[in-house]
Amino acid sequence: MGAPRTIAIAGAGIAGLTLALALAKFGVRVVVLERNPTISEVGAGLQISPNARKSLDRLGLSQAIAQKSFVPEGIDVFPDGRTSPLQTLTLGDAIATRFGAPYAVMHRADLVDILYASARRFANIDIVFSVPEFTVRPEGSGVSVELAEPDGKTRRMRAFAFVGADGVRSITRTHVLGGPQAQYSGKVAWRALVAPDAVDGAINLARTTLLLNPRFHLVVYPLPHRNAVNLALFTQESKNNLAVLDQRAPRIRAGNNHRVTQLLAAVGESWTPWVLSSVHTSPWHHGPIGLVGDAAHAMLPFQAQGAAMAIEDAAVLAPLLAAAPDANHAFTRFTALRLQRVTRVQTVSRQNGKIFHMGFPLATARNAVMRLQGPRGHFRRLDWLYGYDPAASP
Repeated sequence: MGAPRTIAIAGAGIAGLTLALALAKFGVRVVVLERNPTISEVGAGLQISPNARKSLDRLGLSQAIAQKSFVPEGIDVFPDGRTSPLQTLTLGDAIATRFGAPYAVMHRADLVDILYASARRFANIDIVFSVPEFTVRPEGSGVSVELAEPDGKTRRMRAFAFVGADGVRSITRTHVLGGPQAQYSGKVAWRALVAPDAVDGAINLARTTLLLNPRFHLVVYPLPHRNAVNLALFTQESKNNLAVLDQRAPRIRAGNNHRVTQLLAAVGESWTPWVLSSVHTSPWHHGPIGLVGDAAHAMLPFQAQGAAMAIEDAAVLAPLLAAAPDANHAFTRFTALRLQRVTRVQTVSRQNGKIFHMGFPLATARNAVMRLQGPRGHFRRLDWLYGYDPAASP
């Protein structure tokens, strides 16, 4: 047998590490290039829906994720001004039974730590830190990669393929492939973690809470492993008004909504703002150089599927790169399998952002529909999303 084929990956985040693990299972040699000196993940809470969990479980991560995640029993939905939930959407055991895996929440850093710890157990995965720049050139049927290592030496390698898993501001997309910059969405995410006692009485800590308002919406859920509660507040900000990011708190008015008032007070001025951008680029590859995750299709987080789509990408692309006669063939097939689905998720996420921020009279119609659909209406509505299994892709 000859030497195993080598795949180079830019980015040691969720997309890059999941792909590295999936490739390593096929005996492929993987070299991951990370610009930071250590594993680093921006953000706080993360929702792992059944479609993503199936792939993670197949990588042998089920027990580790179960230990560091939480399975909410439902989602309490509060339109503006309501003192009780309009609807509690069923999660828990019911969604696991329906779709073959649980719906869980966890801290993003905990998932990355799990992925990294697993990757370190594979002798055929090499992670190189402190790589701010790299050069990639097609060479024959593969690629030539050149990078400066932390000790100042130049490292050159030849690989079967190069995969940009380097996020929304992907260097692979913009510099290597000449693709577009990410597009500002007009929305900002404000994230925070607080102690459970600080939100006592405001939310049910056995569930996720979704609070709707024409000017913002707020998602809250517990992270028991960290003895914390995650808050993600989404506001609309014009591109000319991004000086708001210099503040430590968003400029919103809760009015008479005492629940929102308590939650905002619990955080005070400890919010971390994050500009929300999307990526629309075509194609996702050129020859043996391709993109996955946010680098290819960053989306708004209003269906909580950004990380899930990256995990799905890894599950679909890995066997293609492991078995295809050349990388261009693998990336072409990958795009055919993924583009329509990812585009649909992007569309649903964008539409949800509009639905969450509806004002009167549209909000009245929205609320009526949610009430009529019942606590399990989202099972039917999202069957195409949560019921998907990357391993079953043709």
